[in-house]
Amino acid sequence: MPVQGGILTEGVEVRETGGGRYQVEVRAASGRFFADEPEAVGGLGSGPTPYDLLGSALGACTVMTIRLYAERKGWPLEAVTVRVLHRSGGLQAKDRFAREIVLEGELAPEQRRRLLEIAERCPVHETLERGSDVITILADLPLPEGIDPRPIEHANDMAQACEE
Repeated sequence: MPVQGGILTEGVEVRETGGGRYQVEVRAASGRFFADEPEAVGGLGSGPTPYDLLGSALGACTVMTIRLYAERKGWPLEAVTVRVLHRSGGLQAKDRFAREIVLEGELAPEQRRRLLEIAERCPVHETLERGSDVITILADLPLPEGIDPRPIEHANDMAQACEE
């Protein structure tokens, strides 16, 4: 992971805290937080679960992409709320994410329809739909040059999703 002055500058780093069976600290350039499992399954319940984080990525990207598009168009979108539910299909089947989008503001039916189309084009939605390659490297120490030399800019992907 690229690090400057002890600060993570790209990606995320996740490590055990030792504070509970499943509790981990997630570090990103923008901050830190805990992820965990609920107490009912042996965790401390001190943070979102991994699937909560995946659902939050979809919800956050959806809100941000809709907001970007509405601002570009000058539409009267007052607020966007997205709720995401995850259902596991098991280790060998596809999972399902259900996304509920609430748009507030005096939007015409055509504007609402178009914002729904834009939601379908948010970068995280596209990533989940097409699937991803996951590359895993076992290392004794963090690699000084990072794992992948080509960073991906989420903001650029959102802007591209909003293009006509």
